[in-house]
Amino acid sequence: MDKKFFRITPEFGEGIRLDVFLCRQVREFTRAQFQRFIDKEQVRVNGGFKKSSYTLRAGDLVEAEVEMPPLEPMAPQLIPLDILYADEHLAVINKPSGLLVHPGAGRRFGTLVNALLYHFPEVRGIGPEDRLGIVHRLDRETSGVIITARSPLSYQAMKRQFKNREVKKVYLALVWGHFRETEGTIDLPIGRHLRNGQKFSVETRKPRVAITDYTVLKRFAEFDLVEARPHTGRTHQIRVHMAAGGHPVAGDRVYGPKRPRRELPRLFLHARKIGFRHPESEKWLEFEAPLPPDLERFLASLEAEAGD
Repeated sequence: MDKKFFRITPEFGEGIRLDVFLCRQVREFTRAQFQRFIDKEQVRVNGGFKKSSYTLRAGDLVEAEVEMPPLEPMAPQLIPLDILYADEHLAVINKPSGLLVHPGAGRRFGTLVNALLYHFPEVRGIGPEDRLGIVHRLDRETSGVIITARSPLSYQAMKRQFKNREVKKVYLALVWGHFRETEGTIDLPIGRHLRNGQKFSVETRKPRVAITDYTVLKRFAEFDLVEARPHTGRTHQIRVHMAAGGHPVAGDRVYGPKRPRRELPRLFLHARKIGFRHPESEKWLEFEAPLPPDLERFLASLEAEAGD
């Protein structure tokens, strides 16, 4: 049996029914299944038993003892990949926007992991089952260069380089408004949003160091085209840092304006370049992914406007 523990806070679970809260947190089971677990006294709140309808309060400690279903093996899937480089140790991919890097709750197809299993079957067994070959990630809407491991040596070496902040990462972002300075550093810790656990924010109870250098490459009437160089790898780091400075990434439906003055085809964030030491030879390598056509077209429309 597996035990799951949850501490309820005003931002996490307070005011939600016990059964509803549990099925949101442990997606492998339905609400009806959790109601049965609660009836069988497999769920405790502060050491005691409550009904499914119990409304959670800040400070409650929820303990659920359930038998997790076995994780279904990831399946290979023929998804075309733009492979920038590959050898026996690793592959560098130009990920398109819209492709999930690894499965989320309830989704185990149509991801980069499925594609890797088809193109590079040897990734089976390298890393957790749902993240085979994955050493870092990009958001679903973010396009650009990503490193994947094809050997256990590469997996461990690349994870270590990312942890030690030895990997050079360069992004292109189009942001709303204009920075006061054409280059600078945003040094603002990031953590879970105070009220929305699906988002991240510089206003958080558990801040973690996050540092991003930026350079303004070009100014348009409403936007700055920015090169962003994150030193750390926090989730949504560039998007949160840009928004915190009053310049959210264009096309960002999570951290950007609710009613933007103009629509974009998607989030204008692209992982342009990555540099690292090869896990076997230790030779420094750099790879660059060109800006995708949809973002190129949008930039061209801004250039045309500027020329009017």
